[in-house]
Amino acid sequence: MIDRDAIRKALEVVIDPELHRSIVELDMVRSIEPSANGVVDVTVSLTPPGCPIKGHFQTAVAEAVEALEGVTHVNVYFDVLSDSQKAALQQKLGRASLPAGALAQVANVLCIGSGKGGVGKSTLTANLAAALMGEGKRVGVLDADVWGYSIPRMYGLGSTRPDVSAERKIIPLTAHGVRVMSIGFFVEEDAAVVWRGPMLHKALTQFLQDVEWGALDYLLVDLPPGTGDVSMTLAQLLPQAQFLIVTTPQPTAQKVARRAAHMADKVALEIGGVIENMSSFTTPSGERFTIFGEGGGKELADELDVPLLGRVPLTMPLREQSDGGVPLVIEDPDDPAAQAIHQIARGLIAMTPAALPVLPLVEVAPADDAPPASPKPVGMSLPMA
Repeated sequence: MIDRDAIRKALEVVIDPELHRSIVELDMVRSIEPSANGVVDVTVSLTPPGCPIKGHFQTAVAEAVEALEGVTHVNVYFDVLSDSQKAALQQKLGRASLPAGALAQVANVLCIGSGKGGVGKSTLTANLAAALMGEGKRVGVLDADVWGYSIPRMYGLGSTRPDVSAERKIIPLTAHGVRVMSIGFFVEEDAAVVWRGPMLHKALTQFLQDVEWGALDYLLVDLPPGTGDVSMTLAQLLPQAQFLIVTTPQPTAQKVARRAAHMADKVALEIGGVIENMSSFTTPSGERFTIFGEGGGKELADELDVPLLGRVPLTMPLREQSDGGVPLVIEDPDDPAAQAIHQIARGLIAMTPAALPVLPLVEVAPADDAPPASPKPVGMSLPMA
């Protein structure tokens, strides 16, 4: 009979796409019942009763166990975590609440921030999202800079109020193919937001869990300056997000950005890389001036032992298009800044390769005189070009 411990070990590769941890680590494997004929029954506990990713677990559990020698078939059953089990899981994750499915279909979350304002985070976020969309990716932008929200203006959306679905989910607005959510959609245009920590935490939690983001390859989160409440809330709610640090070349900005890196380290956010913005000023005639010095981004990336994802020059069209509501990478892809941002987008795609699809096999009935065939696997992964 197949060993239960071997089956449990095999199930460690099954990852909850919402919580980004193994179902074994999360104690979601309720029971394992192997039998002498090679059939294995596995019961998995779900967080909500109508879990939208139930199909993912059905396939992943069956494939992981069927890979073991001696397994002929896997039955996957489901139940729901009790209130006490949910409480224990919340305590293990260090969360105030568990996600209810809104981010289940988001493959990668990228938090874009720095230690100070004025380095061009929002401009980079808006253009990087559009560049990823131009590479064929499904992209969303969450404007988490609650006090200094500017993403609505950069996408030409103003203060348009989003709709609410029949399931009571907020539907993000779409501009240039990118799904966008911002506090700016819920206040008068250019109104000041005067909120303290608890209100910020509640708003960000709602934007992450009560917005119908749908299937996304990338969700970009435009962080506010500094290392305060918003950054800590997002680190708590998105423990597997990657942090991209934006800095300008001069030592002063670099030192402040280093503090943001230390904050990410303290809250266990992975630093994906450094982007050096305003690396130089390029005139319409092509002349280049290093107004803010040179090399600060590379120096910071080397110090943190992360890649320098790119250097983005400051050009006049980059500023004009940010005010005009159409990302530069769409309006003028040949501009030096647009080319640099496109290169960063391609680098991010290379850093976060897509999972290979699982293709079902069609069972073909054997001929009458053919010997009985061994059981077929449920699916197999094929490399795609």
